[in-house]
Amino acid sequence: MIKDLTIRRSCIITFLLVFVMTMSGCGWWKDLWSRKQMAKGTPEALYQSGVAAYQDGRYKRAVEYFIRVKEENPLNPLALQAELGIGDAHFSDEEYAEAELAYTDFVSLHPTNENIPYAMYQLGMCHYKQTTSIDRDQTETIKAAREFERLMARYPSSKFAFLAEQKLRECRKNLAEQEFYIGEFYFKQGKFQAALKRFQTIAKNYPNLGLDYKVKAYIDEAQKRQVKEKEKKAQDEKKAQAAAAKVTSKKIETGATRPPQGQ
Repeated sequence: MIKDLTIRRSCIITFLLVFVMTMSGCGWWKDLWSRKQMAKGTPEALYQSGVAAYQDGRYKRAVEYFIRVKEENPLNPLALQAELGIGDAHFSDEEYAEAELAYTDFVSLHPTNENIPYAMYQLGMCHYKQTTSIDRDQTETIKAAREFERLMARYPSSKFAFLAEQKLRECRKNLAEQEFYIGEFYFKQGKFQAALKRFQTIAKNYPNLGLDYKVKAYIDEAQKRQVKEKEKKAQDEKKAQAAAAKVTSKKIETGATRPPQGQ
């Protein structure tokens, strides 16, 4: 009887283990199993696990796999791919500062690698993803444009240079629209010189972005109003001088006709 009880207990334990292992919804078991596999993995297995984690949207886990490939197998060709994988996982997880650091390191450490254009494009995208509306600070837009220009200058025939050109146009348009936004504000406030300076900057630095016609119209109008302001100012000064001269003349006349004191 004791023997039968032992056999039954063994069967139950075995069944439970099999059941737990086959439950697809059991996240803790999957996590535990993946960690064991990760500890025993070859560079290829680790890298593939990182790719699988990335595709599943488990970006932080993907970073863990890629870091292990990079640190434990620095001479393996997959280490280079893992470095990019770290940047990509951070980027997809919207951790743009971390992604920027990973891509920057890759460009600095592997300047002749064939994936440099991609890394440079992603550097620009790290800033592009953080751009704001035209009424806010445009620092990230400027940085994104700078990275895209650098890529286009260094690898003009790359497919990523073509993509960078499109994004650069968007960045330049945002910068132009911010200048226009500020210029229009000054114009409405009657500060025509300040407004004119903004509109002229757009005409000089941001042509052919869809703003040319209205910028020209505002430049013309601002210049006309400046002329009117100067004319009005000159007239006001002339009137003031005439009024002052009249007062002075009247005082002289009054002094001439007043009898001397003591007479």
